[in-house]
Amino acid sequence: MLDKFNDLPDWISRGLDDLFPCNDSEDSDQCFAKRLELSSIEKKPLRVKLGIDPTGTDIHIGHSILFRKLRAFQDAGHTAVLIIGDFTARIGDPTGKSKTRIQLSKNEVEANSLSYLEQLGLGKDPKNSLLDFSTPGRLEIRRNSEWLEKLNLSETIKLLSNATVGQMLAKEDFGNRYKSGTSISLHEFLYPLLQGYDSVIVKSDLELGGTDQKFNVAIGRDLQKAFGQKPQFGMLLPILIGLDGTQKMSKSLNNTVGINDDSLSMYSKLEKVPDDLVYSYLNLLTNENLKDLNTDPRELQKFMALKVTSNFKGIQAAKQAQINAEKLILGSNESLDQIPEASISKVNFPAKVFYVFSQMQLCSSSSEARRQILGGGVRIDGEKVEDPNLVFDKPDDLIGKILQVGKKKFLRVSN
Repeated sequence: MLDKFNDLPDWISRGLDDLFPCNDSEDSDQCFAKRLELSSIEKKPLRVKLGIDPTGTDIHIGHSILFRKLRAFQDAGHTAVLIIGDFTARIGDPTGKSKTRIQLSKNEVEANSLSYLEQLGLGKDPKNSLLDFSTPGRLEIRRNSEWLEKLNLSETIKLLSNATVGQMLAKEDFGNRYKSGTSISLHEFLYPLLQGYDSVIVKSDLELGGTDQKFNVAIGRDLQKAFGQKPQFGMLLPILIGLDGTQKMSKSLNNTVGINDDSLSMYSKLEKVPDDLVYSYLNLLTNENLKDLNTDPRELQKFMALKVTSNFKGIQAAKQAQINAEKLILGSNESLDQIPEASISKVNFPAKVFYVFSQMQLCSSSSEARRQILGGGVRIDGEKVEDPNLVFDKPDDLIGKILQVGKKKFLRVSN
């Protein structure tokens, strides 16, 4: 934790990467600790904004860092303002992109939005969800199409007048594309302005974002000033490094742990996280005391995997996943009741083993299945498969068995 955050309670400062402005001042517009204190004195909860663009269907544990912080504000009595960017998602956030994003349809975005809300806990007990959807006054859900679809040309021009081309090109992603001659569509310049306008509409006191969102959050501050509002603070949290240990967690990089993963898959992925990332996973994804951790790397990996899995699946499911993962390593399939099942009905018999693993979607293709087998990465009930042309005559030869690729992919065969 940085010294400049020492005046903040631990539930706020934990995992915090940046807070702006962050001045040692008595001014509640310049010092967040003073804004927090004023909120308490006036008994007026802060409005804490988090915007999400539902451009996909799945939330992974990297995304959960922001939602965990938003939930901490909810639990402290403040109001979480969750902006569903159903309008801005149709533009696509250009942050981190080397080319113009494909625009989504309204129906695609709405379907994704519902999937996101369900994963965040819509309809669930707050004890078992990322966000509290139930306690009165703790959550506002707003779709930004509510106001952005109504903007006329005059209002859009007013928004555009609050930013310059120089400002936009100073944004690293735009600057790199401009220098390389990669096209930038004019509608992409609108994205940070529309996202910032959300802050004006909901009268945000604080906006949460990843460290790559500072430009967008700052635009929100500028627009609030232009519209005569108190400017919001920006609170930025780290972007989680994925399972590969080098790049940010992203589904496109196949290095994610999904919050909808079954408990065994989640635990098994997490206990393979590189040693140098275990501490940051504990810091960002749990509330564990970091001062008294086991120093043995392997034990620390297992501890982290157990704690993170329990946050999403409950402690009993996490403990069972830990037991089952150990049994998988030992080659035992007794009582492995939490392994995901998949039907073998699409496999045509007699079938060679490489074909089976491809059809069961444990490998992306038959050629990949062959490579995995020849590389020693394929097991059935814990026993290594060495011949890719091994033949199974009928479904009964495989039903009930556990198919495994590496140490992260496995399933039990069902009818």
